[in-house]
Amino acid sequence: MITLTELKCLADAQSSYHILKPWWDVFWYYITLIMLLVAVLAGALQLTQSRVLCCLPCKVEFDNHCAVPWDVLKASVNTSSDPGTPLPPPLRIQNDLHRQQYSYIDAVCYEKQLHWFAKFFPYLVLLHTLIFAACSNFWLNYPSTSSRLEHFVAILHKCFDSPWTTRALSETVAEQSVRPLTLSKSKVLLSPSGCSADVDCNKQSLPYPQPGLESAGIESPTSSVLDKKEGEQAKAIFEKVKRFRMHVEQKDIIYRVYLKQIIVKVILFVLIITYVPYFLTYITLEIDCSVDVQAFTGYKRYQCVYSLAEIFKVLASFYVILVILYGLTSSYSLWWMLRNSLKQYSFEALREKSNYSDIPDVKNDFAFILHLADQYDPLYSKRFSIFLSEVSENKLKQINLNNEWTVEKLKSKLVKNSQDKIELHLFMLNGLPDNVFELTEIEVLSLELIPEVKLPSAISQLVNLKELHVYHSSLVVDHPALAFLEENLKILRLKFTEMGKIPRWVFHLKNLKELYLSGCVLPEQVSTMQLEGFQDLKNLRTLYLKSSISRIPQVITDLLPSLQKLSLDNEGSKLVVLNNLKKMVNLKSLELISCDLERIPHSIFSLNNLHELNLKENNLKTVEEIISFQHLQNLSCLKLWHNNIAYIPAQIGALSNLEQLSLDHNNIENLPLQLFLCTKLHYLDLSCNHLTFIPEEIQYLSNLQYFAVTNNNIEMLPDGLFQCKKLQCLLLGKNSLMSLSPHVGELANLTHLELIGNYLETLPPELEGCQSLKRSCLIVEENLLNTLPPPVTERLQTCLDKC
Repeated sequence: MITLTELKCLADAQSSYHILKPWWDVFWYYITLIMLLVAVLAGALQLTQSRVLCCLPCKVEFDNHCAVPWDVLKASVNTSSDPGTPLPPPLRIQNDLHRQQYSYIDAVCYEKQLHWFAKFFPYLVLLHTLIFAACSNFWLNYPSTSSRLEHFVAILHKCFDSPWTTRALSETVAEQSVRPLTLSKSKVLLSPSGCSADVDCNKQSLPYPQPGLESAGIESPTSSVLDKKEGEQAKAIFEKVKRFRMHVEQKDIIYRVYLKQIIVKVILFVLIITYVPYFLTYITLEIDCSVDVQAFTGYKRYQCVYSLAEIFKVLASFYVILVILYGLTSSYSLWWMLRNSLKQYSFEALREKSNYSDIPDVKNDFAFILHLADQYDPLYSKRFSIFLSEVSENKLKQINLNNEWTVEKLKSKLVKNSQDKIELHLFMLNGLPDNVFELTEIEVLSLELIPEVKLPSAISQLVNLKELHVYHSSLVVDHPALAFLEENLKILRLKFTEMGKIPRWVFHLKNLKELYLSGCVLPEQVSTMQLEGFQDLKNLRTLYLKSSISRIPQVITDLLPSLQKLSLDNEGSKLVVLNNLKKMVNLKSLELISCDLERIPHSIFSLNNLHELNLKENNLKTVEEIISFQHLQNLSCLKLWHNNIAYIPAQIGALSNLEQLSLDHNNIENLPLQLFLCTKLHYLDLSCNHLTFIPEEIQYLSNLQYFAVTNNNIEMLPDGLFQCKKLQCLLLGKNSLMSLSPHVGELANLTHLELIGNYLETLPPELEGCQSLKRSCLIVEENLLNTLPPPVTERLQTCLDKC
């Protein structure tokens, strides 16, 4: 049993579809109601009549028809020879049948002699009406269309009622009214094509308060605060519209179902008009009934009167008029569907009148239902289009972002980084909150995994900003913001997620000192397309490039002669051409990391000003070319770590100015004695090799402060090691040491000692002489600490400072 609540829900659901019903659909609805009333009225009249046919027996037949005797006599006189003969008086007819006999005759004549159209006219009208009604509602309840239509209507109502829709449309009106005032103030950096650099021409920038609005006496639309709940509701509508568009736009099921039902209506109209007027003539008042029931009544012919004939004729004629109106309307709707391109819907007019020029055109079922909504009220489509615009969505995201990220919350994210600079790191946001520009103390701004970021002119408020990090984000810079960055920005780090181009605005940063580019940068773009861009970076001193390229771009070697540090991480790809390095005469630091180099490039030996060389993670097996490093008088740091070097040539001793040497993570088994002629060495790392002993000559490294031989096979330490009085960090972990020499106590400057992973059984009490050694910097097994005298242990425990 259906409850009143269920009926109410059903009625509400049906009434919500009025948006998708054009005027002819409404007209059909009212015609169908009138047809239904005709059917009900005709049916009621037929059912309430006790005697539909009233039949009387025929006693006299003439010319195979029932006639009264007077007519027979009159006909006989007319045929006689004497016209002056008077007519006899009429005969008196007596109908002496019983009432039940009359009822019987009425029923038999109704079934056998009354035409079927006259009998079933009310039911035909009802059947036609139900078919018309079913056709009108079939597309709304068809399994493949009903859910989509219901979903669309629900979304459309939410779009129409959303406060964000009203706000967006009002904003458009306000911007149009002050556009002449703000045109000169809203400049952006343009590319040669006239579009904003680094952004698609079809996209608009995010909204920011425009100074021209206040001067025109109009409140800026973005100055008011959108309620948080309303913002979340609008955000949910954007997501629903995206999913609905993705699901519906690829199909045309609704269009085809609607077209088929109109075709069925036209066909039904033609059929009804064909046979109903023809059978209308069979509804007559008098009916001559000839039945063989003489055995029951004594008569075989009867004269009957159909009491509903006249009213049925009127109703049938009226019904035919209704069908004609219905058919003409159906024909018009069919013409409308076939004449117009209903599978395409363009918002071109709206794009021209509003600032949402990115509203996309839609097609197939999405376009068709929008055409239907236009027949009801075009305002629905306009309001719906707001939620198709990416610009509108970005504006909403910006407002929601500002509401979520208040100044207080952003201040809590401020930290001091390793360079003792105040840094704000924003991760995986929908954009850049406007409140960021209130934190004037920011020195480093780091943006990571933020899809689209726009730097407005408000960034000029960050007077202390010197460093900008952009990781896996798309950054667009306004012209005023670019002017500020050009003067103030010193360090820029860019990391790309996918293969892309270096943004054009980067090459306007004339005061930039350090540039870090990481990701899939197109090599041909770096070498050809942006030649003119790099040459404008006159003050650039450090360039870090992490990408997969086959050669060092000529733009770097030719147009950046003042470059002092070049770091190239080729991510394992082979770097084949290095001759152009000779041109970089001012280079002080060179890093060629993961370039699959098998030998040290000879072009490096021409860099007379080189101080540091890093060849990490290459495929070096021999370094015989190391003798040529003696021509680099300024070379003080050499890093050959993470390679496959098997031995160190004796010519290493020629590098008398070497101060730092990293040979860790190689295959070195022996150390040449000439290595210890590099008396200026203060940093020596030989970790992760195959060393079994350390020569006694290590004592000649009197300036050694850092010495690491972790993860080797050393069994004994030479006493000469403990003659390096300046040693501060000694790393001996993961070797085969059986004991530690008591001379370790002579290293008064030792601050860090690693012994873990050896075969030590005790620690020498002479560790007490290492007055600078802290407990937290003594890396050893816990059980060995118990072998130390209590005074030494207590001293170490009282010093818990970190290394």
